[in-house]
Amino acid sequence: MGALISEACSHLSRGGSVLFSGPTGIGKSTLLSAVAAESDDHLVLRCSLAESESQLPFLGLIDLLAAVGDDVLEQLPEHERTVLRSALLRGGDPGAEPGLLPLRVAVLDLFRTLSADRPVLLVIDDAQWLDPPSAELLAFVARRATGLAISVLAAVRAEPGGGSHADFYPAPVLTLQVPVMTVAEVTALLGRRWPRPVLSKIYEASGGNPFFALELGRALAERESHWDSEDPLPLPDSLRALMGERLGSLSPGVRRTLLTASAAARPTINLLLQAGREDAADEVAEAVGNGILEVTTGHVVRFTHPLLAAVVYADAEPADRLRVHTELAATVTDPVERARHLAIVAPGPDEGIAATLSEAAAAARRRGAPAVAARLGRLAADHTPAPDPAADRRLTAAEDMAASGEFVAARDLAHEVLAVSADPAQRVRAWIVVMDASGQAISEVGDVFSQALKDARDDPALLAPLHYRLAWRAWLAEGSATNALQHAIRSAELAAEAGDRRTEVMALAKQAHIEFFLGRPEAEATLLRALSEPHEPRVMIDHNGPAFQKHRHHLLNDRLEEARTELRSLIYVVRQRGVVESLVNLQHNLARIEIHRGRCERALELTRQSLRLAEDTGLSPGPSWYSMALAEAAGGDLERAMAAAERAQRHSEDDRDLLFLPQALHAEGLVRLMRGQYADAAEVLGRVRRLEERQGLMDPAMRRWHGDLAEALARSGNADEAADLIELTRARARRLDRRSVLAVMDRAAAQVAEERGDLDEAVRLLRHAVRTFNELPFRLEEGRARLTLGQVFARRGETQQARLTLREARRVFSHAQARPWLELVAAALDHANGEDPARAPASYDLIGSLSDIESKVAALVAEGSTNREIAARLFVSVKTVEAALTRTYRKLGVRSRVDLARLAAGRPIAGA
Repeated sequence: MGALISEACSHLSRGGSVLFSGPTGIGKSTLLSAVAAESDDHLVLRCSLAESESQLPFLGLIDLLAAVGDDVLEQLPEHERTVLRSALLRGGDPGAEPGLLPLRVAVLDLFRTLSADRPVLLVIDDAQWLDPPSAELLAFVARRATGLAISVLAAVRAEPGGGSHADFYPAPVLTLQVPVMTVAEVTALLGRRWPRPVLSKIYEASGGNPFFALELGRALAERESHWDSEDPLPLPDSLRALMGERLGSLSPGVRRTLLTASAAARPTINLLLQAGREDAADEVAEAVGNGILEVTTGHVVRFTHPLLAAVVYADAEPADRLRVHTELAATVTDPVERARHLAIVAPGPDEGIAATLSEAAAAARRRGAPAVAARLGRLAADHTPAPDPAADRRLTAAEDMAASGEFVAARDLAHEVLAVSADPAQRVRAWIVVMDASGQAISEVGDVFSQALKDARDDPALLAPLHYRLAWRAWLAEGSATNALQHAIRSAELAAEAGDRRTEVMALAKQAHIEFFLGRPEAEATLLRALSEPHEPRVMIDHNGPAFQKHRHHLLNDRLEEARTELRSLIYVVRQRGVVESLVNLQHNLARIEIHRGRCERALELTRQSLRLAEDTGLSPGPSWYSMALAEAAGGDLERAMAAAERAQRHSEDDRDLLFLPQALHAEGLVRLMRGQYADAAEVLGRVRRLEERQGLMDPAMRRWHGDLAEALARSGNADEAADLIELTRARARRLDRRSVLAVMDRAAAQVAEERGDLDEAVRLLRHAVRTFNELPFRLEEGRARLTLGQVFARRGETQQARLTLREARRVFSHAQARPWLELVAAALDHANGEDPARAPASYDLIGSLSDIESKVAALVAEGSTNREIAARLFVSVKTVEAALTRTYRKLGVRSRVDLARLAAGRPIAGA
């Protein structure tokens, strides 16, 4: 919506007219209000129209001019004033027929008078219902609007039956199609935490239309207590009436064909014929003519809006719906769709139906649709007569639910099995579903492990997957990588004994991960064992599987491109298969790689996607908030970075997740370091060190906080402690051949040398770090090394060299869109120029700290442009210019346009 508002405001600021087009409920009225609110320098005249009033002459004009007082009319010639007052029902003879030409001239002169003082904006909602006389008068004005400051902002319904409207918009006219909302936007709009399948149903039925989604949500909220998630959505009367208008004139035969189409997953004309609709082609054509259906490639029949299908289905008699599903079950060839129809036809226990549904669930699972598999599996269990097969089918459905992110439903289904089953294998499977559906909050289900181990007894096949999850608990909840490693090793051994290759591979992958963390030399061999054949595809794409650990191995060895390629390939497959938890983890891990590579905008986008998905599905958002904090610190805003770091800590502490807590603290420490809060940064990062060392961290490339802690210590007067940390980290990095870590330690050691007064040694170390990062793809680290080197040159009094080096740092950060770092470079350039960075800066180099829009606004202000002129040139609203200018003043430390112009010219600022 924001982009549409900006585009509309920009066009209006250049004197054009804007037309928002879209179906009922899409948000056109909201957009009109938002754009009108941005046009506070206009005289805004409004009217909101209705179909029932479209035949009342001059009603639109009366509404538009309601805010125009009689004192304005008094400025018109008497004969014009008389005819206009009559048309507006403000006196005179209301029954008299005003002459058309005098009335046209009177309206034109009135708008000339109104626009003489300030621009006039006519806001017309539901313009298709504007009465013809008003439309004709406005069209007359539009044709003569050249030189007049008059614009029209209108909304028109773009759907069958939407009415017609005259060409009454002063040129040039910009028509903007209002798009439907995304799933995430509809979810946020509803403001409720329904399960994902229910939210998906609401979204699909609404077609992304916000009004429809809200109405469906209200209806569901009213009936939620007696509504089953497998039932069609309850339809409110408001939507039934709205859609019923489009369906009311259809013949009975067409409605029967529409019912068959609404019940089918992918209706075609041929399928409708096979399902008994002998006149399907003609009936579809009639529905197409009425705007109900459209026929796409391959003769696929589709409703023009999903709600039409919902209304057709909901309004049908139950017997008619049953007949249609019976016909489709005998007609369709897709096993998944056939099973769905059979389940509706035969609602009671039936092993044949249950087996068909179970096979269909397996087919859906193979296609990478775990949510569909879960629904079919649950139906299969409900149709199963015997208790034992029903429990197994419920567990399979619960496992599919967990894979698709339906964690609450998965846990509920698992507990249903635990309540009735005494079979050890079923009980252990159920306990594992409960564990897996807990995500990062695995400590919250600690008592589950003892019960599961008791049920497993001494069966290797049951113990192997439990020890794998015990490895996770030991690391996340106990903070002991060593204990976690023992459980992972034991799991792999038990799985090999039981012939469970899937668990063996996952355990080996976890073992390799922990061995890398502990700096064990056998880690690579363990990873190769996990990657060796045979293995299942779903194991290879798991975010804890061997392919993910392969990406981590690339990252440890500074092969960022290979690590990125590995993750992007995994994300592509995971999206296809719908494995939500894996997708969340892969996205926020890819974001961290993009930060290293200096692609800050992409990192921010990935972290937003990851966080939104985690929150939508009930996963712990702690890891995603941590990645968000890093991305904001790299390329966004330090205040937002700190807020994200605090939320990451809170979630990790609430989940008692000791694996991610130190990472969340690292994000806070980094932000404090960038703010110059060195003592606070050292305290927070010192806590990170204690937590990580307690867990057993030995590979500094696994958790890259060492350089930040060393810098914070050096800058806060603890150079000796910083030097000890640097030497210890260097020793570990040399043993494991971690080049990027060694280069970071060079930068940190240079800061220690600088604090000790050895500036020559600091320069030597920093030049070596810059050379190393030139060879490695760590762009942000290169920028940091150049920034520090420029600061040391400035301290040595080599002003010219300092400026050149800092400008190189600015080039690196500018390319990376690393805005917070650009601000630090700008402050360093001030210092190199001999200015006090706490006071108003006197170097135009500081413009480099601004965002793209801020720098453009600043440059145009320096040229003497007004806010309106800037808005027109940049195609943004005046309010956007004002907001950018406010941020620019704050960042540059100036208070006025004059100061900004002086800054750009390199002249002193008054009072500085």
